[in-house]
Amino acid sequence: MTTIGNKRLGPGTGFLLLLVCAACIFPMLWMIIVSLKEKSLTYDPSVWFFTPTFENFRAVFEDRHAIDYLKNSAIVVLCTTVVSIFIGGMAAYGFARFEFKKKENRAFWVLSLRMLPPMASVIPLFVMASLIGALDTHIVLIICYMLFNIPFTIWMMRSFFEEIPVALEEAAFVDGASRFRVFVQIILPLATPGLIATAIFCIINSWNEFVFALFLTSSQASTLPTTVTLFLSVSGVAWGEMSAIGVVTILPMLLFAMIVQKYMIRGLTFGGVK
Repeated sequence: MTTIGNKRLGPGTGFLLLLVCAACIFPMLWMIIVSLKEKSLTYDPSVWFFTPTFENFRAVFEDRHAIDYLKNSAIVVLCTTVVSIFIGGMAAYGFARFEFKKKENRAFWVLSLRMLPPMASVIPLFVMASLIGALDTHIVLIICYMLFNIPFTIWMMRSFFEEIPVALEEAAFVDGASRFRVFVQIILPLATPGLIATAIFCIINSWNEFVFALFLTSSQASTLPTTVTLFLSVSGVAWGEMSAIGVVTILPMLLFAMIVQKYMIRGLTFGGVK
């Protein structure tokens, strides 16, 4: 008998949930197993017991320069998250506190930017970046990631700001505080759980993005997800090295999610997904 909250689940439901969890975890487990195999064993899926080797990890760091891609990912993700939270937070505060013509229509238009498939916009962005000489730079990725992070930030943060009583701002106005000072010293500290939750999602979305990074960069600003293409050749696929770089890619986000899990739950229960 499985218990979730105050509800009891039957053995059939518990077994079904166990199968679903196993199906979700198995691809990651298989990738780790392949990354620890010798090259001669990576093509034999029947081998489950073997002597682990870190040769594939050594190859991706020494021969494929994975540390450079890791630095690029960190730079792009950090800059994108900071700028998106700053711009999106102020826009969200405007939607939450001010009344203007066709407010909800404009808010939905902002959200509609998230509905645009990356493949539909990557070609125009490639042409524009090529014309201004911004291809294969960090700045072009930061701008592109902001295109889908800022709308997400606006909609997340708007609900957080709406949870904060307007009376607190009015009291600060009576004391002579400006709108910007109220926003920085009162609203943002109260919305810290929401800011953290939104930043977490922005970081994860930017870290895992593949399409823009693949088409708009080639070597100097390429991020970790794009490195999977390095192991495809006419002679075959280097499964061991590809699995190793996959582990290197997901490990930072996995550790990050484990560390900030409580902040994410706290932020979401603050009202972001009400």
